[in-house]
Amino acid sequence: MDIARAGGQAPDFEAMAYQDGKFEKIKLSDYAGKWTVICFYPGDFTFV
Repeated sequence: MDIARAGGQAPDFEAMAYQDGKFEKIKLSDYAGKWTVICFYPGDFTFV
């Protein structure tokens, strides 16, 4: 498993996404060569 690093290329991953009115499995590599914004919550649902 690759590790994401600030300023580096994001590792390829798969996730479920709501797109065009339905849930679909997408991969980051599906968007290669396009501008992409990735949002995440690293501490969401943790008791920190």
